[in-house]
Amino acid sequence: MTEADLHTLTTQVLWGAFALSAVLGAIAQRTHFCTMGAVSDVVNMGDWNRMRQWGLAIGVGVIGFGVLAGMGLIDPAKTLYGGTKWLWLSALLGGGLFGFGMVLASGCGNKTLVRIGAGSLKSLVVFLVMAIAAFATLKGITAVLRVSTVDRVALELGGTASLGGVLAQAGVLDARAAALWSALVVGGVLVVWALASRDFRRGEHLLAGFGIGAVLVAMWWLSGHFGHVAEHPQTLEEVFVATSSGRAEALTFTAPMAHTVDWLILFSDRSKVLTFGVASVLGVIAGACVMALASKTFRWEGFASVEDLGNHLVGGLLMGVGGVTAMGCTVGQGLSGISTLSLNSFVALPAIVAGAWLGLRYQMWRLERMA
Repeated sequence: MTEADLHTLTTQVLWGAFALSAVLGAIAQRTHFCTMGAVSDVVNMGDWNRMRQWGLAIGVGVIGFGVLAGMGLIDPAKTLYGGTKWLWLSALLGGGLFGFGMVLASGCGNKTLVRIGAGSLKSLVVFLVMAIAAFATLKGITAVLRVSTVDRVALELGGTASLGGVLAQAGVLDARAAALWSALVVGGVLVVWALASRDFRRGEHLLAGFGIGAVLVAMWWLSGHFGHVAEHPQTLEEVFVATSSGRAEALTFTAPMAHTVDWLILFSDRSKVLTFGVASVLGVIAGACVMALASKTFRWEGFASVEDLGNHLVGGLLMGVGGVTAMGCTVGQGLSGISTLSLNSFVALPAIVAGAWLGLRYQMWRLERMA
């Protein structure tokens, strides 16, 4: 592969990430796909439809990733979630902080981007605060605290810290077969559970589940297979083009938000290049904006009060710190990570849901106290 070929491939991967993320943004805007909203519906109204949207999207993602891995098109060990350490405490604490924060901020990172596209200035403020907090937790003051505390609590496994990796290490199946069959079982159960409800089997819900799950699988293929180069023309090393981690990536938004702000501020610095994650952030905003304009739901939105502003500032801060600590947000761990059956994701996702539940209970307590 020549330098020109590599540049062309990088451009294609970036445009592909932007286009697929735009589809995600459009679907999320159209169907009201939202993790915080799903938890809120269950807690406040006993309505499981949006939670089933999430379950269906996860199930499709798990099966799709397992098929890609089983066919040898992507190596789970070379993904963003393919490490050998089970950082259970980081995932637990970070997930809880993120879940609580997303309630205060009226939505997770993905919902924040979708709302920006639909005209929410509140979400723009959340985005900026979340990005700064995430950057500080990646490389700044809270990063020092994170590395010296919770990240030290980890279990080193012999292979990939995933369900498939555990099965392969136990000698039950080889690596490819373990990835495939564990995905078919877990993903199949989630899909069946989601579709079991007759009330759920409607166009909007099916679009959310199947559509977002399909986008996730396409992102894995784009980054992990299409964008994979066995030998870089200069370094002769393996590379996944346009990724900031050097590994195959899919959908995630906490760290990419920080990278987006960094890229915009230092745009003239040639070392700051457009990455897979930044293209995804911009794509979600663009897709949501197009859908909002097309459906005539675009409207400017500001803060209702100083208290409202304060809640969103704290929420953005908690999501930035928690998302990086947990190594992903509701999309990063709750969709992409879970699709690889990562053990860290199996801790982070329930922690996010628990944090959201606590956040909702806290808001109800505040309202009752004010009344």
